[in-house]
Amino acid sequence: MTIDLITMGWEKKMREEGPLALRMRPRDLSEFAGQESILGEGRPLRRLVAADKVPSMIFCGPPGTGKTTLALIIASSTRAFFVQLNAVTAGVKDIREVVGAARDRWSLESRRTILFIDEIHRFNKAQQDTLLAAVEQGTVIFIGATTENPFFYLNGPLLSRTRLFIFEPLPPGEILTLLQRALDDEERGLGKLELETAPEALQYIAERANGDVRAALNALELSVAIAERNGGSLSITVETAEEALQSRGYSYDRMGDEHYDIASALIKSIRGSDPDAAIYWIARMIKGGEDPLFIARRLVICAAEDIGNADPQALQVAVAASQAVQLIGLPEGRIALAQAAVYLAAAPKSNASYRAIEEALAAVDESDSYRVPPHLRGTGYRGAARLGHGKGYLYPHDHPGHFVEQRYLPPELAGKNFYRPGEEGFERQIRERLERLRQSGERAAAEEEPRPISSGADPGRAPEKGAE
Repeated sequence: MTIDLITMGWEKKMREEGPLALRMRPRDLSEFAGQESILGEGRPLRRLVAADKVPSMIFCGPPGTGKTTLALIIASSTRAFFVQLNAVTAGVKDIREVVGAARDRWSLESRRTILFIDEIHRFNKAQQDTLLAAVEQGTVIFIGATTENPFFYLNGPLLSRTRLFIFEPLPPGEILTLLQRALDDEERGLGKLELETAPEALQYIAERANGDVRAALNALELSVAIAERNGGSLSITVETAEEALQSRGYSYDRMGDEHYDIASALIKSIRGSDPDAAIYWIARMIKGGEDPLFIARRLVICAAEDIGNADPQALQVAVAASQAVQLIGLPEGRIALAQAAVYLAAAPKSNASYRAIEEALAAVDESDSYRVPPHLRGTGYRGAARLGHGKGYLYPHDHPGHFVEQRYLPPELAGKNFYRPGEEGFERQIRERLERLRQSGERAAAEEEPRPISSGADPGRAPEKGAE
């Protein structure tokens, strides 16, 4: 009884004096904002919640987008018994106890159990496996919430037994509505305070919250705490909001999903020839504490893969930026990264070299047993000539234009073109030159078979020029 009284007192204190974001948490779907794609009128999840027939689910999305709130709304609107655990503190023993009690409750009372686990990505494989049988048998209706990519952190068997719902950051307009609701609410919000709030201040908070409702409400509460009195009321100005948000965190996880998403956005911006977007994504990575050498490596890869010989200098610029970052580090290294990113984004594009090596690797996978043609084999050792190595090799520098037609691919791949230069930048010149060489070689082959310049190395002599 004493424990119950203490718990009731704590809950009352929390409702009355807890953080504004906690006090203003929506109590039902009518107060829930955002996530129209999954909770809008007529959407399947909304109908399932209304009918008290929720399936096992995973809620995935950034912080402050309503994952835990929706789970609690389901808890308050369902006939099922609701149990909440946090993966940070719960273990296998806790799960087994919940599952055992749920089994008894279902068989004796015909009442289902909803098990909500927050931060589910923190469960290891063994802990997740403990849930599988209970979820599949329906002993518990499982709801998990995670801020991480579930395909990185959750087991395939658990994912296959649940429905996945993706929560998106709330747009500024919806956050603005929730801020105004907190200002007007006299029971749970700030409605009883004498506040003068500039509309620009609320707009500033809504735009700078990064779609995180919790962060926005915390910023509003801090703004009230530091606001100055203007006569008998507290005045919240843009300057007050800026001060409240000056130490806000940046949404970036060096080890998680955002790390890969922003790196992908950077490369695609460069590939799409948008230097402004490339600079923005680099700034996001730097502000988020990303390793500058990781950024430099991505630029080097992009220079080779997406620009290639359309501008051969692009790779030199990217490598130079990488070396500069190693030499001087941050913060000055950001300038070299920015210079390289702008150059790469503005450069002509070609992925011909990338496609060439991919096609060549595929050809090797199909058959890697093609032998080196005899005239191309090494002659740098005694007895090579007796084996016929180098026989018939034509030394290009002894021919006009330093070119002579001869086969360099295995006979089985004769005529195969892996590298097909495009029309952009310097690759146009490469394309034209290769076409001229091929045409001249075809003419020479039609007129007369070229006479070999060297027939291989003599067993007692050093290798001839160009033998290797």
